[in-house]
Amino acid sequence: MKTNPSFKIFKFFTPVLFAAVVAALCLTPVTGDAQIFVTNAFSNTIGEYNATTGAPINSSFISGLDFPTGIALFGGNLFVANAGNNTIGEYNATTGAAINSSFISSGLNNSFNIAFSGGNLFVTNNGNNTIGEYNATTGAPINSSFISSGLDQPRGVVLSGGNLFVANRGNDTVGEYNATTGAPINSSFISSGLDQPRGIVLSGGNLFVTNGGNDTVGEYNATTGATINSSFISSGLNFPESIALSGGNLFVANLLNNTIGEYNATTGATINSSFISSGLNNPAGIVVRSSVPDASPTLILLLLGVGATFGLNLLLHRRSEA
Repeated sequence: MKTNPSFKIFKFFTPVLFAAVVAALCLTPVTGDAQIFVTNAFSNTIGEYNATTGAPINSSFISGLDFPTGIALFGGNLFVANAGNNTIGEYNATTGAAINSSFISSGLNNSFNIAFSGGNLFVTNNGNNTIGEYNATTGAPINSSFISSGLDQPRGVVLSGGNLFVANRGNDTVGEYNATTGAPINSSFISSGLDQPRGIVLSGGNLFVTNGGNDTVGEYNATTGATINSSFISSGLNFPESIALSGGNLFVANLLNNTIGEYNATTGATINSSFISSGLNNPAGIVVRSSVPDASPTLILLLLGVGATFGLNLLLHRRSEA
């Protein structure tokens, strides 16, 4: 029986493609541990830290900001609220390079925090008691006064389903609003146990709120607003400003002692109240980026090539035996 020449060719190239895939796997970059990005309001920088160890990666990862406060991730980019010059800047979260330092520059007034919903970006304006809505891709205003009722020095903002929750430092409340229309659902959704509420984050069905006035983090039911524990965290805090969640842990930025503390999100137990303590200068905003392997296009094409080769190899082998 004569072997099909095409079969010999594919039989030869199969190990070659295998070798190429192995090389691609070895050379494909894989990101390391998760990172914590922190805005330093007094030094006009953003620091980058290892989210597992707290070790500095680059304490001046981004510089040249103007009293940076809120920070958020969208896609592979960092968006930063500059309260000093009323802008939202956009930066590459991997390199720190500026994409557009004035991505949003209209309709802001002491801009403080940022949240994303789909293709829209929401900004709390501490200066004129509004929340503005902008296109997250272009920065174009959709409605610079998207929410303008029931706010009093709005600071932290977070989304849950189709609703926005806003921490109001001025009247010690957390308000709830429709994220599509801006209509109030309950402007005093939470009104007990708060003292200068500033940062807010969602974990499962619960809201965690930092209280700058009494150095606590409170826990509340995100559906009813009922208090679960108004002093869920009460140790190791010093004027807590912002809060972020990563896995089962909460990270809290403390303005007055320049630390980031780490706490168990289920029990509130302290893991390390000085998890990050170097390179900070009035840390006002915090966000965590979880790292994932980078599946490069080259590797994907090689894997598709190997699959196609096996298929043709099998087909020709069967024909040669027929």
